[in-house]
Amino acid sequence: MTISKSLKVGFQMDPMEGVDIKADSTFRIAYEAQTRGHSLVYWTPDNLAYIEGQIVARGRSMELRHEVGNHVTLGPKENYDLDDLDVVWLRQDPPFDMGYITTTHLLDRIHPDTLVVNDPTWVRGWPEKLMVLDFPELTPPTAVTRDLDTLKAFKAKHGDVILKPLYGNGGAGVFRLTPEDRNLNSLYEVFTAINNEPLIMQKFLPAVAKGDKRVILIDGEPVGAINRVPAEGETRSNMHVGGRPEKVELTDRDREICAAIGPRLRDAGQIFVGIDVIGDWLTEINVTSPTGLQELEAFDGTNASALIWDAIERRLA
Repeated sequence: MTISKSLKVGFQMDPMEGVDIKADSTFRIAYEAQTRGHSLVYWTPDNLAYIEGQIVARGRSMELRHEVGNHVTLGPKENYDLDDLDVVWLRQDPPFDMGYITTTHLLDRIHPDTLVVNDPTWVRGWPEKLMVLDFPELTPPTAVTRDLDTLKAFKAKHGDVILKPLYGNGGAGVFRLTPEDRNLNSLYEVFTAINNEPLIMQKFLPAVAKGDKRVILIDGEPVGAINRVPAEGETRSNMHVGGRPEKVELTDRDREICAAIGPRLRDAGQIFVGIDVIGDWLTEINVTSPTGLQELEAFDGTNASALIWDAIERRLA
């Protein structure tokens, strides 16, 4: 469906000027909105503010083109009262730090009168690697702790494990520790010197060699998936670190996982979600700034951006 009126749509995101228009999901979402006749405004998170009871952004109007190197025309900077917008997209990339969390608190003050996608309350309440803890029957053995002895005991029990920062993204800081590996103490010292956050350790899943599947859900329903295959010699499959995307079909297990988590995502206003599945196991639920739309469209022709806007327009109608 297409809503009958033109919407005013804001995008809170990292700088639009620098995106890869052939891969960036936010660009694809914004371009789809533009093709529907909606007007676009853009700002970076540092330009969001609370001023005497109003949530405002120092932003710029935006017109997009599918031209590499000439993909955006921005208007002059001006103040936008976010109460005057119909939709605001929360699309800056993690790290999920206090700056990110503060933007969710500010955007809570306009939602749902201005529809914020995804709902900032539950973006804040469901960090990528923590929501999966609600579904232990779907996930590999997992420990979340800052205690070194607990990590050692978990590794001794499971042998081959993955260690990563709890609030990391893009594959940064992900380490595989085999049974023979003796680097846990050193890695622990490095991680704990950086911040006071816990770490997450999971049993290593050998099926990752065949790929880490990104399943895209829209309003709680799976619409397709892409497979991300690690580069040779790599454990991580993230495309940021050389993972190769390839076409893949949804399996019965994928649909079982989506059926278990989808209703909660939909009820919590998580319209665009990307989950990560390795073999038969759910490893992450990405609600902050999911990716994969352009790869899915390229592989099987599914215009998930259009399906996302259909879901948004249904809510507004």
